[in-house]
Amino acid sequence: MRDDTAVRAALIEAAERQLAASPDGDVATRAVCEEVGVTQPVLYRLFGDKRGLLHAVADAGVDRYARRKAELEVTDDPVADLYAGWDDHMAFALEKPALYQLMFASGTAAHGRVLDLLEATLVRCAAAGALRTTPRLAAQLILPVNAGVALSVIAHPGRYDDPGLSHRARDAVFAAVLTRAPEPAGPDPVRSAARRLRSQLTLSGTDRLEPEESALLDRWLDRLDRPD
Repeated sequence: MRDDTAVRAALIEAAERQLAASPDGDVATRAVCEEVGVTQPVLYRLFGDKRGLLHAVADAGVDRYARRKAELEVTDDPVADLYAGWDDHMAFALEKPALYQLMFASGTAAHGRVLDLLEATLVRCAAAGALRTTPRLAAQLILPVNAGVALSVIAHPGRYDDPGLSHRARDAVFAAVLTRAPEPAGPDPVRSAARRLRSQLTLSGTDRLEPEESALLDRWLDRLDRPD
């Protein structure tokens, strides 16, 4: 007899296969159970209902997305890595369109996990002085544009058939958040310095402060970097 972990994984894989083959982006729990060789009560015990199963499929998709991101080359140029990340995001969406739509349009926690992965790259950009705003605010601007282009191309390929669309959208949103070169002091050098120091500490940390001191410093730097 297979244990619950193995059955759960098999049900998720079967649901993803059915999702990829479905013309309307839906799955039938009966068909999923028949493929795996279990009864529907087993599925409901493990996932609660079909919505729970789809959430698990979306989470598994993010796990795959995260592993893919981890395999991308990390260079000394975080901005170049950000560009590469955009293109890889689009490639993932077009390779797994049904799964991608589920991840970004189903209201699961998957969207937030992808946002966190993007923010990690943007922290490196901020530490290098290449970001005009905070990593979180930049991520909140970049991901909706990236996902919006991908979802539009998937859902309406005939309407969004310009091969240069993705890169034009990318360049427009990156221009809004990136400096490319280290940011000049400008009218508020304290805010710029606070942003860079906070991002650098996020990346490397320090052994010169106690945890409570690090937390307090992070609060101060966050306050200094907040918009007026």
